[in-house]
Amino acid sequence: MIKARLDGLQLLILGSIFFVAIGVMMEYFNPLGMTDFQELYYGSRSVVFHHDPYQPGQVAAVYEADTGSLPADTGVAHTKRLIVFICSNLPTTLLLVAPLALLPWKIAQLVWMILIAASFILACFLVWRIGADSAPRFYGALLFLLLINSGLFLCAGNTAGLVVSLTVIAVWCFVQDRFALAGVLCLSIALAMKPHDAGPVWLYFLLVGGFHRKRALQSLVVTAVIAAVAVLWLSHVAPHWLPEYQANIHAAMSAGGRDNPGPTTQGGRGIGQIISLQAIFSLVRDNPSFYNVAAWLICLPLIAVWCVKTLRSGFSTRLAWFALAAISALTLLPFYHRTYDARLLLLAVPACAVLWAERRMPGRAAVGHSALWLALAAVVFTGDILWIVFFQITHYSGAAGVFGMMPAPIALLAFALFYLWVYWRTPQTSAQP
Repeated sequence: MIKARLDGLQLLILGSIFFVAIGVMMEYFNPLGMTDFQELYYGSRSVVFHHDPYQPGQVAAVYEADTGSLPADTGVAHTKRLIVFICSNLPTTLLLVAPLALLPWKIAQLVWMILIAASFILACFLVWRIGADSAPRFYGALLFLLLINSGLFLCAGNTAGLVVSLTVIAVWCFVQDRFALAGVLCLSIALAMKPHDAGPVWLYFLLVGGFHRKRALQSLVVTAVIAAVAVLWLSHVAPHWLPEYQANIHAAMSAGGRDNPGPTTQGGRGIGQIISLQAIFSLVRDNPSFYNVAAWLICLPLIAVWCVKTLRSGFSTRLAWFALAAISALTLLPFYHRTYDARLLLLAVPACAVLWAERRMPGRAAVGHSALWLALAAVVFTGDILWIVFFQITHYSGAAGVFGMMPAPIALLAFALFYLWVYWRTPQTSAQP
């Protein structure tokens, strides 16, 4: 077992090295590298210097004051303008990043990349620790695959890199019942930055009851305090921030916007493509009233089943991992998410390892193999490497772009259905307070 632990740990370390190297290279060679963080940085910096972050003209003025010029309104530079100047980050996110916004851009960029890299590697290590005594090589191999497919975290600088990491760290703290206050703080920050990523995980701990509900409520209180401070801070500078924020979201999600899932919108495709079910239903009918409703009609009953099972079951470690595996994929499907959000699948590694280890039991072989293959498909189709190669070969042609929108949502839906089935069929055998 010592040899197996060393092998698993070496895979984890090697994956971490590749993760940092690939992410840094992607950022260096991509003309839009760290653009997501630029949006956040200049949005927060606008508030710090008493400008409205949800007014593109005022954000552009802060950008121009720092750089001496504005990106041209053509080609790649036009895409950069759409991302950087139309701020869609919540006031809570702007508040939390304000200390970095006081720093020069190059220093802030470096600190942000270090924060994402360190937190994600720590999250992977904690997940590996869960299986270090039972299946260290299996955990190491899956984590290696996740790490090498997560370079976009460092390339784009999106808040998902930090939010996913903090969410996984919080889950480890709560499930292992260690460092509870650190877990509460991590989950609170994640909720404040990206509630649509961390929210469903928070909901699990709220519904499952016991002392886990207490941790969920504590996290909610801290998040509410952060939100109150953020709103007061922003309202002093931009009293009309709410309708302006809503207008920015509408502009990003409308036809031709950078976050529109329709087949004619370039912003929804590529390496960091949109992976929600809207991307597929928009191929049938490119109308929000159709593809949004269709996605919710599929996902809402599945979420309801998951909630019922969670409410009926007390907490056990085994059930917790099955529940988190199901919701980590299911939460990505009904509304806007991109490939980097899918690193939430890190929460599914323990469940996959459990089913794989039980494949030798009578009648369990098919379940174990299905768990592995579905995990591989979900990680690969929502990862970076496959799509970097695919879009380099096809040069983002129209047919290739449309095809590229399909595998990730399908793989995630199959993954969610499988683990929801496993979760529903698993009896409660060892409830814990």
